[in-house]
Amino acid sequence: MVKALYDGRLATNIAGLKMKTPITTASGTFGFGLEFTDFLDLEKVGAVTVKGTSLEPQPGNKGQRAVETPSGMLNSIGLENPGVDYFLETTLPQLRQYDVPVIVNIYAHSYEDYGKVAKKLDVDGVDALEINISCPNVKEGGLVFGTCPDSAAEVVQAVKGNTSKMVITKLSPNVTDIVAMAQAVEAAGTDAISLINTLIGMKIDIDRQKPVLGNVIGGLSGPAVRPVAVRMCYQVAQNVRVPIIGMGGIMTAEDAIEFFLAGASAVAVGTANFTDPCIAETIAHGILEYMDRHGIKKLKDMIGLALPEGKINLKRAVKR
Repeated sequence: MVKALYDGRLATNIAGLKMKTPITTASGTFGFGLEFTDFLDLEKVGAVTVKGTSLEPQPGNKGQRAVETPSGMLNSIGLENPGVDYFLETTLPQLRQYDVPVIVNIYAHSYEDYGKVAKKLDVDGVDALEINISCPNVKEGGLVFGTCPDSAAEVVQAVKGNTSKMVITKLSPNVTDIVAMAQAVEAAGTDAISLINTLIGMKIDIDRQKPVLGNVIGGLSGPAVRPVAVRMCYQVAQNVRVPIIGMGGIMTAEDAIEFFLAGASAVAVGTANFTDPCIAETIAHGILEYMDRHGIKKLKDMIGLALPEGKINLKRAVKR
């Protein structure tokens, strides 16, 4: 079965980023990958997407940071990370010991800082950048980049102007029109799109009569958000020509297959990593079993089958 995992049937190409399996890890749920090596062979994952990395170290939010909810969880970690310089000096050399693509999720609070982080990461060993645009623009009074098409596009341009790496833009679901956001970042030059980031939610302790999370609100993830994520993937796939990485509540192979049928060329597993650190490999095996049952020879043959036209129209961007 291990051999079957790498026989090419599950291979996918995200704008020039070649993955042995279509499963990556959602940023923020897999640390920097190294934390999972006692449980999972990283080379059996399509790509490792590391947690959000910023220009300077960030301590994260105070107080309780996570709480379980029905069919999901709320988190308000605050994008805690040791900063890009630490990642380059300490973490990346260890990751490069594994034959697996490395996608670095980046965030900032200004266009200039997005560009600076991207420039620092334009080095050997980094295979792609994923832009987290669900961050407030400090200079614009806290407006979240990912809720305004023009702001999102400007972030993409700032990153693209400072890197030779393939760029993925991660979209927030907390918008009025997800298709407008996708088209804006595509026009700005993103090579691929990942969706969705977490929904905004909160939980109140009725005995204390106060919010549970120290930051009051947090990001909702897990199976509860999957129908929303599949719907958005389905809509975006019909309106852009760049590859999509689908994510949101994927716990099983069947969940992942929904995203492929809705037009995604790869998927990211997030919350499920907390309950089963080997889930990325397990899902890959399950996809193969599904393909065998339905007579599907290669992953690409089922991408977009549930779309009105039964296919997607990709413009394959080539990594420069």
